[in-house]
Amino acid sequence: MTHSNWRRLLLVAAAGLLAGAVWSAGDPNSFNRLMKPPSMRNPPPAEDGIHDPDNPGTDLLQAPRAAFGDLPDSSSGNYVDWVKALEESHIAPRYDRLDADAKPVLMDLNIVREVKGSMPDVVYPHKQHTEWLDCSNCHPAIFIPLKGANQISMAEIILGEKCGACHGKVAFPVSECRRCHSRAKTADAAAGQ
Repeated sequence: MTHSNWRRLLLVAAAGLLAGAVWSAGDPNSFNRLMKPPSMRNPPPAEDGIHDPDNPGTDLLQAPRAAFGDLPDSSSGNYVDWVKALEESHIAPRYDRLDADAKPVLMDLNIVREVKGSMPDVVYPHKQHTEWLDCSNCHPAIFIPLKGANQISMAEIILGEKCGACHGKVAFPVSECRRCHSRAKTADAAAGQ
């Protein structure tokens, strides 16, 4: 990692610490937005810090707790397992905002990225992504569709690049390591060969 990337990562972490201090100065975990108590998760739009509470349209939006109530639970993010919600037909997202009848072009292909160190290898499931997104959302701007053409690091992801363009924003957070690092290393890889 370059010096400038480390510096940027430290600045992002410092900004998070400062923002967390505003949330609760007495809570040692206040810097970590993922450790909010259940009572503070998925607040109503007027209280979420994203929507303008003075805008009359904000009150027309459905509160997440009401919207998510019947959806399958997850242990992170907004606490909804969106893949399971789609698989079990709890939701039927529109694939194309202009064409209600458009169907996704599913690609049932897993990409395995062997990682250095002791973490399990990463399995990237195209199917779960192409149920939601067109290929052009990621290719070629974020990922070059060519084996070996994409160098990916956790630092980049945490900084909102590569997988971090979505994960931690609109998809489950990167703190859920085992959701991606899910394939055990082969005996040769574990032995360092």
